[in-house]
Amino acid sequence: MKNLVPGIAALALSGCFGEVDRIYTVDELMADQALLAKITGKCRNNPGALRQTPNCQNAEAADWKLRLERMNRALGG
Repeated sequence: MKNLVPGIAALALSGCFGEVDRIYTVDELMADQALLAKITGKCRNNPGALRQTPNCQNAEAADWKLRLERMNRALGG
């Protein structure tokens, strides 16, 4: 019974903090270039706080892969 009250309180308060951002994979970001641009823009506007987050790292990797694909196509590959 002692653990029940704090457990209920923790569950009730957990709804107050909003949703955690979804982490997108590199492939998902490559497929949705609008989302990639949105995340890349956020990361570039606040690199000190966001650079090491999974979404920023995945967005950077997706952007790099897309650039390489475009370069290959431009070179006839």
